[in-house]
Amino acid sequence: MEKKMNGKYVFFAFAALLGVLCSIVTFLPFFLLTFIYLYVLSEYKRFRNAQIYLVMVIFAGFFLVGGQSKTKNKSVIPESNTKFMIEYSQDPKIDGDILQVQAIDKQFKEKLLIRYKIKSEIEKDRLKNKSFYRCLCTVSGTMKKPSAAKNPNSFDYRNYLASKEIYWIVEIQDNPLQHCSTLKPSPLVLIKQLRFSGIRYLEKNFPPELASLSAALIFGDRSMLDPELLGDYQKTGIVHLLAISGLHVSLLIGMVFYIGIRFGLTRQFMTNFLLFLLPIYVILTGGSPSVIRAALMIFLVLITVKWNSHVKLLLLDTISLAFILFLFFSPLVLFDVGFQLSFSVSFAIILSAPYILKGYQNNGIRMLITSVTAQLAALPLLLYHFFEVSMVGILANLFYIPLFSFVYLPGLYVLFFIQLLFGKTPQMLIDLLLKIIKFSNHLIEYLADFSFTRFIPGKPNMIMLIVYLFLIVAIFIIWEVGDYSKKRFHLLVLAVTIFTFQSCWNWLNPYGEVTMIDVGQGDSILIHLPHGKGNYLIDTGGRIGFTEEKWKERTKPFEVGRDVVVPYLKGKGITRIDKLILTHGDMDHIGGALSILTEIEVKQILLPSVTEPSETELAIIQVAKKQGIPVIKVSAGDQWKMNENEFFILSPEKNYTGERNSGSIAFIAYIGGVSWFFGGDLDQEGEEKIRNKFPNLKIDVLKAGHHGSKTSSAEGFIQQIKPQVALISVGEKNRFGHPHQEVLNRLNATNTIIYRTDLQGAITFRFYRGTGTFSTYLP
Repeated sequence: MEKKMNGKYVFFAFAALLGVLCSIVTFLPFFLLTFIYLYVLSEYKRFRNAQIYLVMVIFAGFFLVGGQSKTKNKSVIPESNTKFMIEYSQDPKIDGDILQVQAIDKQFKEKLLIRYKIKSEIEKDRLKNKSFYRCLCTVSGTMKKPSAAKNPNSFDYRNYLASKEIYWIVEIQDNPLQHCSTLKPSPLVLIKQLRFSGIRYLEKNFPPELASLSAALIFGDRSMLDPELLGDYQKTGIVHLLAISGLHVSLLIGMVFYIGIRFGLTRQFMTNFLLFLLPIYVILTGGSPSVIRAALMIFLVLITVKWNSHVKLLLLDTISLAFILFLFFSPLVLFDVGFQLSFSVSFAIILSAPYILKGYQNNGIRMLITSVTAQLAALPLLLYHFFEVSMVGILANLFYIPLFSFVYLPGLYVLFFIQLLFGKTPQMLIDLLLKIIKFSNHLIEYLADFSFTRFIPGKPNMIMLIVYLFLIVAIFIIWEVGDYSKKRFHLLVLAVTIFTFQSCWNWLNPYGEVTMIDVGQGDSILIHLPHGKGNYLIDTGGRIGFTEEKWKERTKPFEVGRDVVVPYLKGKGITRIDKLILTHGDMDHIGGALSILTEIEVKQILLPSVTEPSETELAIIQVAKKQGIPVIKVSAGDQWKMNENEFFILSPEKNYTGERNSGSIAFIAYIGGVSWFFGGDLDQEGEEKIRNKFPNLKIDVLKAGHHGSKTSSAEGFIQQIKPQVALISVGEKNRFGHPHQEVLNRLNATNTIIYRTDLQGAITFRFYRGTGTFSTYLP
């Protein structure tokens, strides 16, 4: 019976996946897919009735497990609660003057995220070196919901925390360890304390470059890594190496087993020891999905070894059973990108590599083929979550996988244990490893600049994901079969198709859009013309930066251009901006421009024709000069046209010398059969000039000036242009009180429909030829 089941556990794993998808994602499509799946198993895989019934039982069981998980995935703590009895359950994360730590409310048995603003540098040092475990604390604070995404393609922090069963952030005013008592230690807490102490030990005894990499590869903690370095690894597609991967776990367990045998310990003893060690190791390394997957697989293999010939599992069986076990105990992990990537890549390599690799004898070629296999398997997920893939990652893996596996991993462990045993590490070893680390960091920085190797077709929708999966499966099937005359041609056609079909659709797409991106208290508007005929970005948002004391500075402060506008553009598959229109020099309008220039190809920059540009404008001009981007100073009378879409600059006058807001670029655009007025922060004085110059001006859509401030959108101006729709870009609960009620009253008096980013998120006008409709990201 067991032999008959070998290699078939993967079909049960897919049934478990369908059951969970039916219950927590959407029912009907996946339920219909399940019927198709059962038919395929019966007709083409020759599953017997008993096996079909088992598949159905697994589907039903996981449907119930997923449903229960979904039902329980909500808060039970009253929103009015202000006092909490909590036990801290994870290491604190300190960034600048903000501390965040996960805790469990003892009354409601629910996870909370505690947030505290540190009051001094001395207090920060104390908290950083203090273990939060075994502390039962009483804290008082305000419950706040995590921020939700307000733009398409934005990171949704609320959903992210909900997938980890955290629904509230509690902001406290007092020190989080001020009112605490000590709990009795449990084995789990002792292991977590050991992990915390190990990370702090590395930080105190090794140079920063060495300590940060050691913390990542030994304890699975990446918080000490330089954000810029992390970004470079992300851009080159090898950031997975900075996490503890299945390969690392296998190598480490293999080394421990080999050392034990060499010291004369029996195989039986080492098997039992590793079965005991694996759960401890998972906790010590932070319990990431890739570590849990690898540990489960090794655990199952060791169990079969322990039982000798009673159970025989193929490698495909072990990963399938690991998947089933993981999903059974944590159905919501299905939304974790690490879980998705770890299992999809591992399944692809296990299923395909043995058939593909047998045709290649050279080890270097075999590594390349494995890297390509992994990249193909991860492609749809990377595009869905990150909107881009770096092709240089395939080659970078050939150098960095051996470097991490056979130099960094053993080398860092050796240095760590030498330091533990003798209290001092030979400087020669530290210097050698530091030289290798610095060289590899410089190389990754160089590779990250290869922007031409980045594939950015945009975020695929469900249909596109299915197409990607179909093409990838077809490539693997053809690749695995024996040689035939047109094999290379078919593989080439499929490879070209997989990297062109979504980009071709972007080009063929007959729909255009005008979107006011929610950038908080600022402006950023995308005009995307049909068939990729033009992409114009009006302002980029931005925040005014205040000089902070060094200890208060965040490692990677929020930056609107990098964190909001760029993901929005890449998610749309937009890699080129034809005109970057920067209406005036205020930071909340152009502060994100430098990030745009770094990440997106810009063909031309339009600035207002003013005699005294701001410091930020001068910085943008300098960067544009280095990149060879034309900068054009525009003024009243300038215009351009793209097919039936027309753009006319109304202000400022040439070489404007007055107040900055009054010198904003203001222009009319005729897009999608609708007339638009974009005026930056144009004030009432500037509006009056336009009104006098164009007394018959009528506008369908008004971008309200200065975020709905009463200094703009004058009553006479509104009464003359009589807009049908007004768009207000404004920050939620901003300190300026925008939009002012007077402006809202003026717009309501003309029966104007008002859309606001603070209430409705991104606002999009999608059009086809001469007609279109407005929609908002938030309901």
